Amino acid sequence: MINISINGALGKMGRTIIDVCLQDKQISIIGLADIQGQKKVYDNLPQVETTLEKYIVSTDVVIDFSSPEGTQQVLNLCLQNKKPIVVGTTGHSEEQLNNIKKASKKIPIVLYPNMSLGVNIIFKLVEFLTNILKDKNYDIEIIEAHHNKKKDAPSGTAKKIMEIIKNIKPQTEFVYGRNGIIGERKNNEVGVNVIRCGDIVGEHTIIYSTYGERIELKHIATSRETFAKGAVFAAKWVKDKPVGLYSMFDVLQI
Repeated sequence: MINISINGALGKMGRTIIDVCLQDKQISIIGLADIQGQKKVYDNLPQVETTLEKYIVSTDVVIDFSSPEGTQQVLNLCLQNKKPIVVGTTGHSEEQLNNIKKASKKIPIVLYPNMSLGVNIIFKLVEFLTNILKDKNYDIEIIEAHHNKKKDAPSGTAKKIMEIIKNIKPQTEFVYGRNGIIGERKNNEVGVNVIRCGDIVGEHTIIYSTYGERIELKHIATSRETFAKGAVFAAKWVKDKPVGLYSMFDVLQI
């Protein structure tokens, strides 16, 4: 049995992770925290507190889907108690990311912007296609869409796609939306387009286009459960791993 504590328990992802954990006979939820706590909102589960402090000692792994500030808070708890953590929160500043990287020298951490198998396959396909087409005069565009409550833009997934492209094509310049008389597209330009509306769980499209043909990679998430299952799988995987910073590529072995 693995004792899991969840930070960000009252958010959309937090609630979905709770549901997935409750279906897994190998997992016991022993701690819940959210900035909105203290609340008793789940029967037969611990009260939601504002921090995981009272639960951390008995925790095997923390799953964090909170906020950049919430991640930093729970990261300190994990450091103090030598607990592994899975971080699915996005929108971190460079300083916050550096703090996570430093912490990974003392505890095992899985940090990745998207925990689903499908999206991680998309990441691999972006790497594959960009390598093949980098000198073939193909324009690249990224389009991402999420629900109207999402706080950060572009999404962490889109930023990872951008990072992959930039690593292969260092001269790339990203353009965020377009407006007015913008002139012809530059050869090294990659457009990043963001949609926020309704209850869209998550959609990412990467277009590779040249004269006469177009290739599109597309991932559509129809349920948050796919992300939650990935996070829970990562928590099981990282429990007994040595200190270090891991990605979902490590977890999924792809």
